[in-house]
Amino acid sequence: MRAPLFVRGFAFPAAGVPRRAVLWATVSAATAAWPVASVWAADAPRVAVHTVARQPVGIGLTLDGVLEAVQQSTLSAQASGRIAQLNVKAGDRVRAGQVLAVIDDRETGAGVQRAQAAVAQAEAEARNALAHLQRTRELRAQGFVSQAALDTAQAQADAAQAAVGQARAAQTQSALAQGFTRVTAPYDGYVLATHAEVGDLAAPGRPLLTVYAPQPLRATVQVPASRAPLATAATRIEVRLPDGRWVQPNGQTRLPAADPVAQTIEWRLPLAPAAVGTAVPGQTVKVRFIGGREERLVIPAQAIVRRGELSAVYVAAPAGAPAGFVLRAVRVGTDYGADGVEVLSGLQPGERVALDPVRAGLAGAQPATR
Repeated sequence: MRAPLFVRGFAFPAAGVPRRAVLWATVSAATAAWPVASVWAADAPRVAVHTVARQPVGIGLTLDGVLEAVQQSTLSAQASGRIAQLNVKAGDRVRAGQVLAVIDDRETGAGVQRAQAAVAQAEAEARNALAHLQRTRELRAQGFVSQAALDTAQAQADAAQAAVGQARAAQTQSALAQGFTRVTAPYDGYVLATHAEVGDLAAPGRPLLTVYAPQPLRATVQVPASRAPLATAATRIEVRLPDGRWVQPNGQTRLPAADPVAQTIEWRLPLAPAAVGTAVPGQTVKVRFIGGREERLVIPAQAIVRRGELSAVYVAAPAGAPAGFVLRAVRVGTDYGADGVEVLSGLQPGERVALDPVRAGLAGAQPATR
């Protein structure tokens, strides 16, 4: 049996099959496939690329911080007694002056009544003493009583007036004690937590609720004492919010003492309400102290594909090779915000990476030409 004959990539059988039929089938298949390939190439996704290069970025110190409410208060009882009412729960919005909890006030209510009765008695005795003083003065003017009697009447009137003042002070004190049985909100905000329930025994100093105001917020970061000089010398401080935005604080406060155990110094960075957005207290943030600029190999953060602990980029094929993208693992370092993310390994200057990894991963994706 004769071997097939190959001419320009077409195989002709040695015998038994008409060569004209084979040639016609091959040409027909190639002709049918040509428009499909042309349309596929025309519809291939075009992806913008970024040329990797070293560029100056702001360097410094990046630490983890946390958002805190500037106004946060733990409300405690100022009177003893059973908790009769607890009008709010965690998550409720409250207004300044709103009654949040009520302590059994029967004892303090009785004290208010006693004080009111004492005031009425003291005022009655004072009126009687003043009337006696007036009669004594008239009798003294007529010579019917001695000067000593007048002095005694005057002293009794003065004592009665003093008793009235004392009774009114006791009435004020009892009214304050009555007011201590009602725990009110110091400002507009939210209830963060409740620390007691109805029926629990309240005592002076025992926490009942924690409330906070949603605005303003501040970022709090613990700076290691060994890195304190770098943080102090920083020319700019930035805070990365949970939504990924980097914002600058309105100011900064550094506590004058270090934690004796952790050897850290607390920095408080107030944030503008308009810049915070939907962030809430307790969320983690990044705080960056920028002290100068150095050259780093960086790429835009949008070019990085993250899958768990793996970071990768789509690299465009070099000149002379078939066009397309290849997924390549990289090791990334510090995020410099608007300046980009540092690449420690996996890329070389001059290589091109896709700015849209999703489109770059599609079949037939090609680098966009400028």
